Order: sequence, then structure tokens, then C-alpha cells
Amino acid sequence: MANLISFDWAIKKLLRNKADYCIVEGLLTVLLGRQIRIKSLLESEGNKETDDDKFNRVDILAEDESGELMIFEIQNNRELDYFHRMAYGTSKTLSEYLKEGEPYRKIRKIYSINIVYFSIGQGDDYAYHGTTQFVSMHDKNDILKLSEAQRKAFGCETPSDIFPEYYLLRVDKFDKLATTPLDEWISFLKNSEIPPSFKAPGLPEARERLRVDSLSDEERIVYHRRMENLHYQSSVIETGLIEGRMQGLKEGIEKGREEMLVSSIARMRQKGLDDASIADLLGLDKEYVSSH
Repeated sequence: MANLISFDWAIKKLLRNKADYCIVEGLLTVLLGRQIRIKSLLESEGNKETDDDKFNRVDILAEDESGELMIFEIQNNRELDYFHRMAYGTSKTLSEYLKEGEPYRKIRKIYSINIVYFSIGQGDDYAYHGTTQFVSMHDKNDILKLSEAQRKAFGCETPSDIFPEYYLLRVDKFDKLATTPLDEWISFLKNSEIPPSFKAPGLPEARERLRVDSLSDEERIVYHRRMENLHYQSSVIETGLIEGRMQGLKEGIEKGREEMLVSSIARMRQKGLDDASIADLLGLDKEYVSSH
């Protein structure tokens, strides 16, 4: 198999030409369950300009032919508050694309596509989808719907069709054989490889257009430097986690020993032993025994 460019670098640096939209469209089609055609990539206050730019910026903001907006965020570095970042990204985009004086009904539907390469939240799956629903506080089967007038005016069926939707792809959790189009996409996102058998929308085009050997010499140097930096960051983070676990284990052992000694001192006192005798039997300083 050809050596392919990682999708996170490609989407930030390469997939800006209309001829390459088909790759991103493929992923959107798989996620949303319907054919998606990108009309344009939009300039936004939120679009990142450099790898080191402020956190609360989006990697790609796309508009489809129906006027709906798609935010792409791809994150390699661990962020404890990443869910907050997702909420911020959609709310910022909502406000950016509602012109001053326009009625709220002009708010556009937003899909937030989040691809993360670290553990976030608790769950067993690698792909999650979040929507906004209004559920009765007294009957969980009673989900609020739009009125007939609202459906005609807005062209949608439920409040969830108005509110942003979130897709969270936890690439690190994927460890299975790819059997569905979504599996194939996640496998590519994780391994930067597309076997000949993968036919999911967008992947055949990615296999041809995201070859490392298609980069210019300058692009190749920048790309390899970026990958080396990511490997280095990953090593630093992993080292910190290991050292943190070791320190925690050490502290846990010390705490357990402390609790055992205090319990032993208390039992010996109940047996009528004085502090000097307890210290001698346990190999402790008398001052330590007296203070516990």
C-alpha cells in the first residue's frame, strides 16, 4: 500500500481545492447517512491560520448546497475541557453567520465533526452522535415536536433539526476489523492506510490524492516535521502519565503502610501495651507511636 498523508494534516493544509472536496464529502456522507455536496469552504473568524493558533478555532468550516454548515475539528493533544470547546465552536459559528438584524429563524443548521486522537469521556464505542431533544419531565416517551405551522415555516420536523448536532470520533478506541463504511474511515484516520478493499465514499479518492510521494519537496519536509512533533508530544504525554502512575502507586503504598501501622498501634494499646513496648515491637520511634 502507498504511504499516505495523515488526514489531520491533509484537511488543514491540502484539501482546499474544489477537486478534493469529494474526500471530505465522503466522510460527511458516511456520518450523516445522506449524500453531501460541499458548496464552498468558508472563511471564518474561527479558522486556524497556524498549528499554534489559539485553541478555540476550527480546522475547516464548510457549507453544503443547502446552506448547512459543517465544522471540522481534529485534535491530537489531550484537552480535559474538549467538550466545552465543541460547544464554543458551534455557538461561535452560529453567531458569526447570523447577520445583525436578521430574525432567529435564519440561524443555520450546524454539524460539528470532531476527530480526536486521545481518550475523552467514558464509553466503549469509537463513534458517538449527539442531538438536542426536549423530553417531558413526567413522561420520557413524550418528546416535544414542532407545530404544523412551524414545520411548514422552517422546513423541518423537530427542534433537533434546528439545533447543532455533534459527531465525536474517538480514533484511539478503534481496534476492530473494518466491516462498515464508517469502520473503513476510522481505520484510515487511525492508520493512514487504505487497503484496496476499502470502498467507502471518499476513500478511493483519498488513496490516490493523499500519497506522500505526491507532495512537493517543501511540503514533504513540513509534513515530516509535523509528524515528528506529534510523535514527540505523544511520547512526552505518555512519559508524564507513566511517571504520574508510578508516583501515585508509591504514594498509595506509603499511605497503606501508614494506615496499617496506625491500626496496629491502636490494637496493641487495646491489649494494654505501653508506647515504649509498641515502638520496640514495630521497630518505630517512640515519638511516632505517641503521636498516633
